[in-house]
Amino acid sequence: MLDPRLYRVAFVPVLLALLVAAFSLQDRPRGSRTSFTAEGFGGVEAANTLDDLERAYAHRRPGSDGDEQLAQLVAQRLRSTVPGTVEVHRYRADTIDGARDLVDVVATRPGAPGPGLVVVAHRDAAATGAKAELSSTAALLELAAVAADGRLRRTITFISTSGGSGGFAGAVEEARRLGDRADAILVLGDVASADERRPFVVPFSNGLGQAPIALQRTVEAAVRSEVGAGPGTPRAMTQWARMAVPVTVSEQGPFLRAGQPAVLLSASGERPPAASAQISQDRLTRFGRAALRVLMALDTSPDLAQPPRADLVIRGKIMPGWAVRLLVGSLLVPPLLVSIDAFARLRRRREPVGRWAAWALTGSLPFLVACAFAVLLGALGLIAAAPPAPIPAAGLSLGAGPVAAFVAILVVFGLGWLLVRPAVLRLAAGRAGALRRDAPGAAIGLALTTSLVAVALWVVNPYAAALVVPGLHLWLWATAPDLDLRRPLAVGLVVLGLLPLLALGLGDSHAFGLDAAHAVWFWTLLVAGGHVPLGSWLLWSLVWGCAISAGILALRGRPDEPTQGGVTVRGPVTYAGPGSLGGTESALRW
Repeated sequence: MLDPRLYRVAFVPVLLALLVAAFSLQDRPRGSRTSFTAEGFGGVEAANTLDDLERAYAHRRPGSDGDEQLAQLVAQRLRSTVPGTVEVHRYRADTIDGARDLVDVVATRPGAPGPGLVVVAHRDAAATGAKAELSSTAALLELAAVAADGRLRRTITFISTSGGSGGFAGAVEEARRLGDRADAILVLGDVASADERRPFVVPFSNGLGQAPIALQRTVEAAVRSEVGAGPGTPRAMTQWARMAVPVTVSEQGPFLRAGQPAVLLSASGERPPAASAQISQDRLTRFGRAALRVLMALDTSPDLAQPPRADLVIRGKIMPGWAVRLLVGSLLVPPLLVSIDAFARLRRRREPVGRWAAWALTGSLPFLVACAFAVLLGALGLIAAAPPAPIPAAGLSLGAGPVAAFVAILVVFGLGWLLVRPAVLRLAAGRAGALRRDAPGAAIGLALTTSLVAVALWVVNPYAAALVVPGLHLWLWATAPDLDLRRPLAVGLVVLGLLPLLALGLGDSHAFGLDAAHAVWFWTLLVAGGHVPLGSWLLWSLVWGCAISAGILALRGRPDEPTQGGVTVRGPVTYAGPGSLGGTESALRW
């Protein structure tokens, strides 16, 4: 049924797409630099401020009294240093402790007309103390004092947010208020930890794309100049994974998702530092001066305001997003074309295929039911800490409530498999026994369904569709009845097709500092809180459903050992009659 020649010919567009992608590579835009010195940032003053803040406000859970009191102190300090307006924004939002009343402090120093620069730092912390995490607030106050002397021409806004320990409520609120009034947003993370963790400059978004390359290079150049070390630019595979499943646990993510140019500067990388992390005054001075150098470089440069772009940086070159889409789309052509050809052949033979396509989709029903139930729990408030954004490891709680909620979701998944799926199968096939997995249309229905799901995923996000490409090709041949592969080989090919998805999950868990239990709960909260939209978890449920169906068909293959005692052309082993030695008249050749 599957035509290998057609499959090989369908790879011609892949070669053409590779050629186009190779010629589409572009040089990275240069970042902005400045010749002015950044010694105006007082490292000693910032360190003293940090010590005072940590002693007075060790408990700073989002929306707590400590968080509120620290916000008032920040507002007072900014009013005394920033020659402009200081506003206090109050709102209610979801945090790691459920819905809370939060406060953001926004100080604006007016300057030249046009889009201004923005510096952001969050105050709250999930753990007590968390001195390294509080260093961003100390650095923000010192930067505001330096900017007050008028050496910077542009309008500069300093924002102290809450909710950064999980959910990014403050960042989401201020991104909404800023609109398109920011030319560049510098988010300060931990700038004082003695233990460093790269990358120091984090461009990842909670939506498709990443920070503008020119802005990234501006911050990276400042880090090299002041910190004296490479910033650790993310590799191409890391960028690909983050754009395939857009998620980050740092505060630049919500700004980028809102279409604003933002980047994180942090000594401990993307995830927040440990609550007990040791502080280095030298590190605070160096990273504070790097932040000041960024502001001075941006102050004298042309406008850099660009929305996040889904471009890929490969060895110093940029592959445009459209070239990535073209390349991934060409890889979907061979299995899709072969599946359509086999479907047409089976239809001419009046073999049923539609019911098998429905059967393949039923594998996704348990995933769909479980995801819908998780969203329902989040909407009803039964999962209290389910904000609509990622939660770092420090804010993830695995108490009795989360365990009970996850067990309930598992039970619903099991019911979806044991009750919902058989009921839908009966509706699709008339009776459950009508579907025989060795029917010719089984593999073709699955291949055609998986191809169409991959195409739909490609339309939404080509980086995500690339993760399904290996499985799409391998499952096509692993379940093909023409090949009749041995069962272990067929099952192995199905598992091999899932490796990109498993690798992405493991890579993100390592980057976010999550163990297995916290990683499972992390992704559950992303669905329950609405960070993963309906269309995304619907498509991914279909992908996993097709993978389950492929595994079921792979188990249909031949056993590992051939059956003994079968019928042979020469009879039993001890048979020595006519024809056993090939001496009959019919065996003679003229």
